[in-house]
Amino acid sequence: MRTRTLALAAASGAALLAAATLTPAAEASPVPGTASAAAPRADSGTADRAGAGIKEGSVSAADLLAKVTSCSQISNGKYRTDEETSATIPVCGKNGAVFWKADMDIDCDGRITTACNANTDPWFQDDTAFHASDDKPLSAEKLPYVVVPSSSSIWNYSSAGIKGGGVVAVVYNNKVEYAVVGDTGPSKIIGEASYATAKALGIDPDPETGGADSGVTYILFKNSKVSPIESHSAAVTAGEALAKQFLQNN
Repeated sequence: MRTRTLALAAASGAALLAAATLTPAAEASPVPGTASAAAPRADSGTADRAGAGIKEGSVSAADLLAKVTSCSQISNGKYRTDEETSATIPVCGKNGAVFWKADMDIDCDGRITTACNANTDPWFQDDTAFHASDDKPLSAEKLPYVVVPSSSSIWNYSSAGIKGGGVVAVVYNNKVEYAVVGDTGPSKIIGEASYATAKALGIDPDPETGGADSGVTYILFKNSKVSPIESHSAAVTAGEALAKQFLQNN
C-alpha cells in the first residue's frame, strides 16, 4: 500500500468538478440478460452488511479469477500502486468488463463519520466525485465503493463504459465484495477502495495504516449503474447478475 501524498489534493479538484456535473440519481441502466440494478429502496448511504462476514451472492472468487488470468491491455500505459513505485499495473479488457490487479489503499473521503474524518485520515477530503441521491457525498465508512484513476492520456474510464455508480466485483483472499464506482483519484495511481469495502473483505480499513499490499482484483462491469448509488443491496443484486453474465461471456 502507498503512503498517500499531496497528489490526492489535486485529485480532489477533479472530484469536485465531476460532482458538479453529476445529475441526481437516475434509473439504473439494465444490461441485456441481467437483472436491473435499480433498488426497491434507498439505504441512506449505509452498507446493508459490510463487514458482517456474509457471503455476497453465489459467484465464487475462484470462478471470477479464472477469467482474468491473462491481460489484454486497453490502457495506453501502466499505473503505479504508490507514489514512489514504478508503473506496472495495466488496465485489461474482457467481454463486458475491464479489470486490474493491484493493492488496496483506503479511501475515507466523503461524508464526515466516526471512522472517516480529518482526525482519522490525514488526507481526508469531505467530498467524492459522485454523489448520493440527496446530492451529498458518499459515505466511505458505510458504502463499499471503488476509486478509479482520473481520466488521463493513460486511460479514460468513461470512454471504456465505466460510470459513476457502476458495479464492481472486488476479489481478495477468496472473497467477493460488490461495490460501486464512487470516487476518482490521482491520474497515475491505481488500487484504492472505501473503508467499507476493505472492512467487508477483512482488510484493515484504517486510512493511515491499513490496506493491502497486493492481491486485490477489481472487475468493473461496463455500462452498469446502480440507482440509487448508495444502495448496497442494489449493487449486490446487480453484481450477482453481471458476474454470472461475465462468466458466460468470457
